[in-house]
Amino acid sequence: MTRPTDPIQSSQSIQSSQSTGPAEVVPLRVAVPIATTQGTLALALQPRTDVPPAPPLGAGHLRRDLDQWAARYAQAAVEIVGGDRPVSQLARWTSREVYLDLERRALLVARAGQHQPGLARVQPVRPRVHSVHACVIDDGAAAETSIHVRYGERSRALAARFERRTGPESTRWVCTALEFA
Repeated sequence: MTRPTDPIQSSQSIQSSQSTGPAEVVPLRVAVPIATTQGTLALALQPRTDVPPAPPLGAGHLRRDLDQWAARYAQAAVEIVGGDRPVSQLARWTSREVYLDLERRALLVARAGQHQPGLARVQPVRPRVHSVHACVIDDGAAAETSIHVRYGERSRALAARFERRTGPESTRWVCTALEFA
């Protein structure tokens, strides 16, 4: 038997060898029903129609405000230690022990750099608060924070404890512990 070399002749010879009945279409894939939950992660593909529960009032607001306040406080504290601010700027929001420690640190840095503390000297690299993470404890009466401060390419960590003090005029956070690492 010889093979035809022309493609048109070869397709005609295949068609003539097959039956002349109606052609049957074979699907490439078999239809599979879609389940409401698929895969090993058990993802629910149906839309949710119920309203999500509301968070407790004030919890997110308190934490967000505390993060912002702690970032501003930490920025001022590292500027005091660096000699850019006078320590008296944080007197109202600082316990006596923390105030004395900030004053001592600012004096040590000033002696090492041969300048006066708190006179807004120009630093080659200014400290910048990179991130703040707060944990509110004692039903909002106190908070502990970890603060990441960048000095150019270098990093330092601060840990601070803030306690809520209620006075006749207002309620404010007071730093009762501050550690540099």
